[in-house]
Amino acid sequence: MEKTLSDIDVGQSGMVVGFARESGGYRHKLLAMGLLKGTPFKVIRVAPMGDPVEIMVRDFSLSLRRDEARVLLVREVQS
Repeated sequence: MEKTLSDIDVGQSGMVVGFARESGGYRHKLLAMGLLKGTPFKVIRVAPMGDPVEIMVRDFSLSLRRDEARVLLVREVQS
């Protein structure tokens, strides 16, 4: 089942499956950061108000704003 990154809990792993249609300018930014289809990641932490979301991807830590996280379509995977 596809979700957005903002729906994934801390400690869960996932894989990028695409981008929401209403991605605006975020799609190009996320692609430039290496979030391509099939890229695995793990949610490290979420700030108390839900913004930003920190993920571990390709051996580096990446923080995304809530609006960016809502654009990224992901699928949970077992870690």
